[in-house]
Amino acid sequence: MLLAMGAIGLLLPVWPTTPFVLAAAGCLAATPRLRARVMRLPFVSEYLQNYRDRRGVSRRTLRISLAFLWGMLGLSMALARNGWLTVLLLLVGAAVTAHLLWVARPRG
Repeated sequence: MLLAMGAIGLLLPVWPTTPFVLAAAGCLAATPRLRARVMRLPFVSEYLQNYRDRRGVSRRTLRISLAFLWGMLGLSMALARNGWLTVLLLLVGAAVTAHLLWVARPRG
């Protein structure tokens, strides 16, 4: 369930992915066979290895994430056609962009 909630973060720009993927990995640590099976999923293994090794997010993942984020926010703004909602979505987009850029940096 936690892994599925983390996967939702791939589709919803403001849904947190990291806490759910990390919690799923923690829950699976007690079951080596299940953990190995889940780690064969490319997204999960790359995500957890980058987090564990403090490498940040790959440039490709960052570009895709930012493009999807602003694409969905732009679509939402166009459909809503509401001034205050547009401002709110721009603020959310700026905050999420800052967060993604911060997370993408490798840590030493």
